Amino acid sequence: QVQLVESGGGLVQAGDSLRLSCAASGRTFSNYHMGWFRQAPGKEREFVAGINWNGGSTFYTDSVKGRFTISRDNAKNTVFLQMNGLKPEDTAVYYCAASQLYTAITRFAPNDYPYWGQGTQVTVSS
Repeated sequence: QVQLVESGGGLVQAGDSLRLSCAASGRTFSNYHMGWFRQAPGKEREFVAGINWNGGSTFYTDSVKGRFTISRDNAKNTVFLQMNGLKPEDTAVYYCAASQLYTAITRFAPNDYPYWGQGTQVTVSS
């Protein structure tokens, strides 16, 4: 089992920045690929960014490329999502997720991630 706890969400204005953190415990963090997903009201959960087990490869959905950066610190069992240039359409609950499946960083599907945090709310006002 891997336990995940997100933090860093909040209410910001368009153009502002936020840094989300996700602290992991329970198993060897460096064995897991990590992903950030988000879910807006009335919408399906969608992939935002992913990072492989050693941080050597990162992946982004098109709408956040150039604005968001995912990173990890395996010594601190933490994955980060730096969000710059936030837009109202980025408003959602953001979740971090963990997986040992290779498909987690190829298909980026929620079903490929067995471990999830409780989520943190990000609200961007216009």
